[in-house]
Amino acid sequence: SSSLALLTMVLSSRLALVALLLSSYNVDAFTVVRSGSSSSAVALNQHIGSGGMADTRNPDTIQHEDPRKSISAAPSFEEYLKQRANEGTTAATAPPKPIAEGDFDATAAITAMETSQTKTVGDIASAIPDLAPKPDQSYAKNDGFTAMGNAVSIQASDAPGPANVAWISDLSVDGALSSLTIFNGPLSDVPHLIQRCFINEGMLHFFLDVRPRAYGAHDLRDADGNYPGPETLGRKAFEYSGARKDYDTKFGTEELISLLDDTVAKLEGVTKNPGLGDEGLSELEKVTLGPLAVDISMPLTSDNVDSIIGLREKVASMWLGWATDDSHAHRPGAPVNSQYVYDTKYRQNCYGALLDKYVGYFGQADGAKLAAADSGPLDEAYVGGGS
Repeated sequence: SSSLALLTMVLSSRLALVALLLSSYNVDAFTVVRSGSSSSAVALNQHIGSGGMADTRNPDTIQHEDPRKSISAAPSFEEYLKQRANEGTTAATAPPKPIAEGDFDATAAITAMETSQTKTVGDIASAIPDLAPKPDQSYAKNDGFTAMGNAVSIQASDAPGPANVAWISDLSVDGALSSLTIFNGPLSDVPHLIQRCFINEGMLHFFLDVRPRAYGAHDLRDADGNYPGPETLGRKAFEYSGARKDYDTKFGTEELISLLDDTVAKLEGVTKNPGLGDEGLSELEKVTLGPLAVDISMPLTSDNVDSIIGLREKVASMWLGWATDDSHAHRPGAPVNSQYVYDTKYRQNCYGALLDKYVGYFGQADGAKLAAADSGPLDEAYVGGGS
């Protein structure tokens, strides 16, 4: 399909980006020089906000000789939800091929997660009226996009208006993967949210991260939870400490910490995977992981699946509360611009870290395509006319 052809083009440029990121990595991982100009944005029929930055999504339909610059007419979100609900009965796909065998069927587990996640996205759409589907970045199960022979479904959306959600990816790979990715635009400091479940050989691998929007030197935290002070970082230590305190006060609260800890405590047979301060993390993982990231593996049992689904729903509900709370909005001007610069580099790093993960799950070719599709357009850290 045309979407898959476009994805192949995007992938080649993404791989070059990852090579650049890895070759130029340093501790100050979020310093970015913006390229482009307002004149090029006008040429692409983009709106220039008061902060001098271009919106990267024009809601009007555009037919351009370069299909990558065309914008198709989007269905309403109600139409999107109906299409998603009917997909299981209308898609002419072969029966899914479960990757795992264990106490609980992998296909049944992913189906339950997919059902729950569809409801979560519906709740987000109900609370954020300007959330709109992005059909050019979405894939139905009968579009021919597969990972290790299993059908892939990605329902992409964003909210370019005041809610300022830069990217939502509702992803499912039959019998193998269920993932929800939410990146916010720079008009607020609401954390990004990543929730991912991968099933393989009777094991459920779960990752959840409520990711800060400012650099707090979390990648420099040691295994005991200590951070370097001014004797190591100079005045920057106070800046990073302030960013950590701001996150902990607004988002990384005792309510969230207790929810995570209590859920993990009741899971069966849990083993923890390397986290901040541990050996074994890649450089890109170090600079993208949040301080509360959960990365665990456990046997694929019905109780574990139910507990993980419940946790995903509760954390998504907390995110939605933050996203609809105006108190988290940045002041116009410099704070928005600074957030844009940070987010642009951060999303590039997130893509690089995700690429390694998906290649490990699904092999080089399928993993690379899936990472590119799930990450979304990397030039859309800034969206919407809220500036």
